[in-house]
Amino acid sequence: MKKNVFSLVLAVAFGFTATASTQIDGEKKEVKASESSVTWKGYKVTGSHAGTIALKEGFLLFDDNKLTGGEFVVNMTTLTTTDEMGDMNAKLNGHLKSDDFFGVEAHPTAKLVFTKAVSFNKNSYTVTGDLTIKGITKPITFVVSIFGSKATATLKIDRTKYGIKYGSGSFFDNLGDKAIYDEFDLVTELQF
Repeated sequence: MKKNVFSLVLAVAFGFTATASTQIDGEKKEVKASESSVTWKGYKVTGSHAGTIALKEGFLLFDDNKLTGGEFVVNMTTLTTTDEMGDMNAKLNGHLKSDDFFGVEAHPTAKLVFTKAVSFNKNSYTVTGDLTIKGITKPITFVVSIFGSKATATLKIDRTKYGIKYGSGSFFDNLGDKAIYDEFDLVTELQF
């Protein structure tokens, strides 16, 4: 009886080990955060604003040189405007980091986790992922292109899905030229 129990324990232990190793098939490539860039652009009735945000960490997963997954964390405290100078820059940066927008004191990071990657040509993939901003997670779909050790993507994000409704014509009337469009763009260039 003891021998059977011992054999069962060994079988289960080796079974879990085999399962764990099959889940890590492929190659994990760490993204070089300091060599990567994330730029943003938001739109309003009277124009737009643009800026940068720093990638904190991330990786891409490959199996047989095909993209299969990825995960990225962005440091929201680095959110910066690049199209304003002086006092206007400081004012806009402060407002974007406030609870009206990204509430970075309570939510210092945002996260993107790939859930599916489907190749549609030699270098490009349609990626579906879970994007978390301000503690709210929603699915998002976008295209990732990979050339050598560089990956690029442009994401169009509806900020209102993450509780960011300030100045949105979808929620407030009579904003006139103070209206801010719901969608903003993120353009990423990742080195790995």
